[in-house]
Amino acid sequence: MTATDTKADLHFYLQSARDALLWKLEGLPEYDIRRPLTPTGTNLLGLVKHAASVELGYLGDTFGRPSGEPLPWLDEGAEVNADMWATAGESREFVVGLYRRAWAHADATIDALAPDTLGKVPWWPDGKDEVTLHHAVVRVIADTQRHAGHADILRELIDGAVGMREDNTSIPTGDSAWWEDYRGRLERAAREAGGGM
Repeated sequence: MTATDTKADLHFYLQSARDALLWKLEGLPEYDIRRPLTPTGTNLLGLVKHAASVELGYLGDTFGRPSGEPLPWLDEGAEVNADMWATAGESREFVVGLYRRAWAHADATIDALAPDTLGKVPWWPDGKDEVTLHHAVVRVIADTQRHAGHADILRELIDGAVGMREDNTSIPTGDSAWWEDYRGRLERAAREAGGGM
C-alpha cells in the first residue's frame, strides 16, 4: 500500500466519524444539544467541542503546525473538563465552525506530511511524547469514533434518531411495536440470566 493509499484510507474513516458526530446535532434545539444526559455530563455539543480540540492538538500542534485558533478551555488554569461542554456564549455556530476549521487544518497537515513524519505531543511526558503522523491520525479516528458512538446513544435518548448517517442507520427496520417487543425480549433474557424476576 502506498502512502497515498494509506492517507486516503485514514482520511475516509476520519471524515466518516466527523460527519456522524455532526449529524447528531441536526434538527435539535439548543437545549437538547447542550443538556447533560449522563451522570458525568456528556452532551452533544460538548462532544463536538472536544473533538475539535483533539484534532487541533494532535494534527496541528503535535507537528509544529499550530492553527492559531484560541482554545481558552485548554489553557493552564482553565476549568477542568471545560472542553466537554459549551458555555451559553459559545453558540452552536461557533462550535461547529471551530470543528470545521479544525478539519481543514488537520487535513492540511495530513496532506503536507508523510505518514512516518515524527511529531511531539506537547502534553505528553518528555521522552514519551513522539508519535508518527500515522499514529496521530489513528488516535484521532479512534477518539472521534468513540465520541460519535456516545453521540449516537445521546441522540437516541433525546428523540430516537439512530445510526451513522440519515441514509445509513445500520439498524434493522421495524415499527415501534417491533422495537418494543424486541426490547422486552432482551429485558426478559437479562432478568433470566441475572436471576431477576
